[in-house]
Amino acid sequence: MPRRGGSGGGQEPPREAAPPRAPDAPGAGRLCLVPTPIGNLEDITLRALRVLAEADLVAAEDTRRTGRLLAHHGIQARQMSFHEHNERRQLPRLLDALAAGRRVALVSDAGTPGVNDPGFRALRAALEAGHPVEVLPGPTALVPALLGSGLPCDRFRFEGYLPRREGQRRNALAALAGEERSTVFYETPQRVARSLAVLAELLPDRPVAVARELTKLHEEFWRGTAAELAAALAGRAVKGELVLVVGGAGARPLPRRLP
Repeated sequence: MPRRGGSGGGQEPPREAAPPRAPDAPGAGRLCLVPTPIGNLEDITLRALRVLAEADLVAAEDTRRTGRLLAHHGIQARQMSFHEHNERRQLPRLLDALAAGRRVALVSDAGTPGVNDPGFRALRAALEAGHPVEVLPGPTALVPALLGSGLPCDRFRFEGYLPRREGQRRNALAALAGEERSTVFYETPQRVARSLAVLAELLPDRPVAVARELTKLHEEFWRGTAAELAAALAGRAVKGELVLVVGGAGARPLPRRLP
């Protein structure tokens, strides 16, 4: 499938951010979901920068954080706050902007909007209102974590964050006993040791990888069995963004690299 943008021979030229609408479609607005870097500010596409620069309005999970990203790339844009605690209240304003023919770029703090971040509600509402939606490819933590884990990635599950409650977390991890695919979880520094301890109790020999601070200066991967990683992290303070990748039943052991 040909890629949009770029300068290689045979590639299509960049598409306009807001192509003409069908005559019977309401308004002329367009919602663009724009992935932003998960750490390294260089991890943003030329297309994403163009869409942000051309947007009439940027709906941001954190306007201060997005403001720093925009300033880093020399982009001035009008912003509105749009996060999980106010998206119901802000959604009519976003839809009004689309109905008025505005180009709205939706971003989360880091990564791809809607993937464990605010964005899906706006996406669905825009589609139901008849507005075109453009989803840009770009950064997300789960893909580099899965690839860097060394575990099979031809088939996998993404489960978002593990449940906070002990019983629910245990049930989620127990369900992996017969799972043959690699499973990717997001996890917090405060809970990762406990999650690994439960996993070590249920599936001690299962290969596991923990990705920490992806794309940032102190990026690292820890690999081993559930029991090995649980023992290595027991009682230790962990900092940074974390992704937990659990190998499927029958997965080959990983080269050991403990914290």
